[in-house]
Amino acid sequence: MWPLKPQGTLHHFLQRFERTRALGDTCPSLVSTGSLAGSCLADRCLWDKLHAQPRVGSVPTFDWFFGYDEAQGLLLPLLQEAQATCPLRVLDVGCGTSSLCTGLYTKCPHPVDVLGVDFSPVAVAHMNSLLEGGQGQKPLCPGHPASHLHFMQADAQNLEPVASSGSFQLVLDKGTWDAVARGGLPGAYQLLSECLRVLSPQGTLIQFSDEDPDVRLPCLEQGSQGWTVTVQELGPFRGITYFAYLVQGSD
Repeated sequence: MWPLKPQGTLHHFLQRFERTRALGDTCPSLVSTGSLAGSCLADRCLWDKLHAQPRVGSVPTFDWFFGYDEAQGLLLPLLQEAQATCPLRVLDVGCGTSSLCTGLYTKCPHPVDVLGVDFSPVAVAHMNSLLEGGQGQKPLCPGHPASHLHFMQADAQNLEPVASSGSFQLVLDKGTWDAVARGGLPGAYQLLSECLRVLSPQGTLIQFSDEDPDVRLPCLEQGSQGWTVTVQELGPFRGITYFAYLVQGSD
């Protein structure tokens, strides 16, 4: 039996965010709405405000759980195995301002066509600016000459405007289920349904989370009938153990 952590690290990161980023000075409107940790993480306005905060130092991205460097040990072997499609199409749902998309684009030695989507226009504008060389940064350069990177505003619970069925070989969800589920499990199941709709039959969906397998696995198995669901432990990173939940098509 895995030890239960019912609130999850998103809850604790929001508490830490309030303490360490001095929101009382940088964004009074956030403080006036009450505790971030008690807010609904499915609320777009909350994420717009968070993504608009000044970043500490010169780091242009912000990761709630961990970034590309920690995930690459899992991702690169999957990308290597799937080279029949070139470049491999990758979708990151709820990408925020994470380094996951940018790391795949700039560091992955395999050709990838990466699309990051987020319902926050603030996050999407930030990442497009970073891609093009804004904010005092150099334009991002691909790790493979055939790689591409795009960012678009879209609701991960309705990907029809940006993605056709079966169009991606790899779909990534780093904390998005966790946030959407705070607004109710029906929304989380709709998110899962859309991720599986746009996933190719032999593709892989990866949910990164700190939620325990005995909580997450029954949900995924219920919502992914006909797919194979497995889990791998990641970390610990900064003292926290995470899990990669893989939903894969049958051969």
